Amino acid sequence: MGDTTVTTPEGRAEAVRRPVAAGPGPGPLSRFRTPRAPRLWFEILLIAVSYWTYSLVRNAVPEQRGQALRNADWIWQAEQHLGIAVERSVNHAANSVGWLIVGMNYYYATLHFVVTIGVLVWLYRSHPGRYAATRLALFATTAVALAGYYLYPLAPPRLMTGGHFVDTVLVHQTWGSMASGDLKHMSNQYAAMPSMHIGWSLWCGLTVVALARVPWVRVLGALYPVATLVVIVATANHFWLDAVGGALCLAFGFTVARLWYGAQPYALPRHVPARTPRDDTGDTPSETPPRAATGRRAA
Repeated sequence: MGDTTVTTPEGRAEAVRRPVAAGPGPGPLSRFRTPRAPRLWFEILLIAVSYWTYSLVRNAVPEQRGQALRNADWIWQAEQHLGIAVERSVNHAANSVGWLIVGMNYYYATLHFVVTIGVLVWLYRSHPGRYAATRLALFATTAVALAGYYLYPLAPPRLMTGGHFVDTVLVHQTWGSMASGDLKHMSNQYAAMPSMHIGWSLWCGLTVVALARVPWVRVLGALYPVATLVVIVATANHFWLDAVGGALCLAFGFTVARLWYGAQPYALPRHVPARTPRDDTGDTPSETPPRAATGRRAA
């Protein structure tokens, strides 16, 4: 089964085994586990609803102020014991340079969303075969973070009692945090662990480094999560260990994508067949053209 007979130049007939296409095995879920071309209207709706749900759930987590402050004290003492408690020094140093800390406040408030959406759009346009799996990794990362907010309430350094951190948004009166100033009642102030600024920026950086062809774009991708780490610490919105939590959530997200699609998102074919009415009715999708079988990296 799966063999064909061919004739060699010497005239001998030989049986050549036809390779079986790799992919999820048969079953009711196989259609959903096969990469397909994304649909713009569905993706816009999915991202909007998902972010709304994420914000709703995150802000619905009880603001356990007492426990959050106790956890912050414990983390700060643990970092001091380990010799890595440099957040306050970084915070004070950055705050002493007005233009730098103001820029960091706006960086914290905007790029978290702008860069993530930009990478999603780039994937949608240039890597449709990898889009769904990479998006799943991002969504799974964000979903598991919600469990962290509920199970481990944590105050950011700027809200610690006696921590002597500077809330740079309040001091410089910039719009840089949904948990400072007039906007503090719109967001849960004690949901600092894990840091999704790190989880999302790492996702962006890894995606760009893995798939972009232009060298300077890949360098920017590598630097983006590093810069984000400096910003979240300098603005006293997170501890170093919050960043570790964000990285662990991202590892979980990529594990989910790997198990669902049978391969890491970046290893999937760059292109997939265009959707047809048969695909949407559950019939077998059309055969992948030869060029979709190889995952070339492209900017």
